[in-house]
Amino acid sequence: MTKIKGFVGVMVLGACLVASQGLAAGAGAHLEPAEIDLDNIASLQRGARNFMNYCSGCHSAKYVRYNTIGRQLELSEEQLIDNLMFNAEKTFETIQTAMPAEAAQRWFGKAPPDLSLMARARGADYVYNFLKGFYVSDSSPTGVDNVVLAGTSMPHVLWELQGFQKANFSQHENEDGSVTTTFEGFEMLSAGEMDAEDYDAFVRDTTNFLAFIAEPIRQDRRKLGVWVLMFLIFFFILATQLKKQIWKDVK
Repeated sequence: MTKIKGFVGVMVLGACLVASQGLAAGAGAHLEPAEIDLDNIASLQRGARNFMNYCSGCHSAKYVRYNTIGRQLELSEEQLIDNLMFNAEKTFETIQTAMPAEAAQRWFGKAPPDLSLMARARGADYVYNFLKGFYVSDSSPTGVDNVVLAGTSMPHVLWELQGFQKANFSQHENEDGSVTTTFEGFEMLSAGEMDAEDYDAFVRDTTNFLAFIAEPIRQDRRKLGVWVLMFLIFFFILATQLKKQIWKDVK
């Protein structure tokens, strides 16, 4: 896991997942399945790297601690400190944004949301398609809009990786006179550093990590659940045999 320098430090300061309430469903956008794998430790490690380099400059994850991430993702304390803890000193601290709340309020009108529970609140498919859904828009102050969250205030911080794309829409008039806008697909305007397959993998890893921090004790819960079920099965057998022994002489 390596630190990404250069433009990242500047671009993350512009990231802001502050948006209007318009959703892509109104434009007929289809959410592709994220197909994440929460048991894929390598994917989660890459997602943690992606999050810290591209998201943590503006977004916090205040409900998860660094040492929890390190333990669940099989990272040593040294790896955790060297690769993920950019603005923290102790491993028991939570992920805090580097952007001052007052500055975010002044620049964007609202502080970027905490992402600890974003994947649980909106779903992994939503997050995955949102990160892939930016397109060039002359009417947007940031120069881009998003087919999943229309009117988003978040700039396309991953533009250098994905490139820029154009969204194609079609419109048709309904019987009641209203007009329905349907998203037809993207058209690449300029290529990024990654091809489509690599960028999809990058976004999937990031989404996987966001789904992980929404429930970091998932692995522990599943292990505990197995033991609980084993105990219940054992207790059921024991209780059944005990009942037979106690009531064997009762006609």
